[in-house]
Amino acid sequence: MALQRISVFPLAGALLFPGAHLPLHIFEPRYRALVSDALARDRMIGMIQPCEEGARPSLYQVGCLGRIAECEALEDGRFNIILAGLARFRVLRELDVTTPFRQVEAEVEEEVRPDDGTPLAPAMRAALEQEARRFAEHLGYIIDWSAVARLDDMTFVNSVAQVAPFDVAAKQALLEADSLAERAERAMQLMQFFGHTDTDRPATMQ
Repeated sequence: MALQRISVFPLAGALLFPGAHLPLHIFEPRYRALVSDALARDRMIGMIQPCEEGARPSLYQVGCLGRIAECEALEDGRFNIILAGLARFRVLRELDVTTPFRQVEAEVEEEVRPDDGTPLAPAMRAALEQEARRFAEHLGYIIDWSAVARLDDMTFVNSVAQVAPFDVAAKQALLEADSLAERAERAMQLMQFFGHTDTDRPATMQ
């Protein structure tokens, strides 16, 4: 793992996963400053979830480093950006800074690529696709399943984990899974649980 200083964007429920993409509309002044700073340096932003509410909430230890892949600067100072997920990071300490946005010192894992690691067993891939279909139908989502079938395992699993309407703790559990297979299994469990809950409430993992 490499030690790195990371400017972070704490945002509950909006997790970024390695290999996935996250569109964001940036309107708060402190995060407009964060994007401007990132564009002037290395285009890197760390997405991380707060673990409580408040003006300056505590943060979970694990987040995901992203690179600004696309950026639209609006006339009033706002931005529309797309972050490309690169690798997970673990916060070691928060830094004392004068910037309006928060910064941390963190250990960053090696950048993950779709062909890295162990692929899912065919039976698990099939089970996840089946559960994702049931889940999407349950929520009324319209999905191009022929396109989904062409996705590599990492992109598929992380896309499900990123877009599914689970609560903060459940999303965090998916991000912190130690392997792709573990993340797929947790995602299936959450989707199965969600099917037995009110569709207006996010699935919860305590």
